[in-house]
Amino acid sequence: MSEKRAIPEHVAIIMDGNGRWAKQQGKERYEGHIAGVESVRAVVRAAARNGVKWLTLYAFSTENWGRPAAEVEAIMELFCKSVMGECDDLKRQGVKVRIIGERTHFSERVLTMIDHIESYTEGGERLTLVLAFNYSSRREMVLAMQSIAQRVQLGELKVEAIDDDVVADSLMTRGMPDPDMIIRTSGECRLSNFLLWQASYAEFYFPEVLWPDFTEEEFDKALEVFARRDRRYGLVTDEN
Repeated sequence: MSEKRAIPEHVAIIMDGNGRWAKQQGKERYEGHIAGVESVRAVVRAAARNGVKWLTLYAFSTENWGRPAAEVEAIMELFCKSVMGECDDLKRQGVKVRIIGERTHFSERVLTMIDHIESYTEGGERLTLVLAFNYSSRREMVLAMQSIAQRVQLGELKVEAIDDDVVADSLMTRGMPDPDMIIRTSGECRLSNFLLWQASYAEFYFPEVLWPDFTEEEFDKALEVFARRDRRYGLVTDEN
């Protein structure tokens, strides 16, 4: 009997390449984002099928507000349509949705959709799908430091009691395991302000494929790469 393959508990993905995919196809940039929705469906199915418990997708960074207004508006509209179109299927699959990021700048409609998808899928136990929406890891850490400083100022926390757990519990990802693997599509090799604290011991994988072409098979391939990695967490094994 073959040895059981190691499966990451938490996979995080930087969904990169929608714009380049659209350009290659002779389409507008927003059409790349529309095409990317099918890849989201694919990785949710693949993650659940493989037994991954947490899947975090970098959906919209704080820096993305600087993109052309028409593109930002198209992304927000796509988010709202996707929430309404995907909620029932996500619930059937046992997927719970959680949104991380600051809930500022969003329209009332987008905020309503965020509340709806979180509450509608609350009972999902098979997979937690985390969408990083208006998310900045640096901003997340600044807010965490401000929260910790306030607790110290109020006498609720001693300075010497501040440790990794206190910081982790002050982040937007509180209660979540750190990612075991971070995937960035399109061949770019950077984190782009994504899960900087949480990525300390993550395995990185940078496939050349653009996000709209990232299929279930591509996700399975990423898990095969993960299974071959030797995760030592700074320690030494008998082989090394």
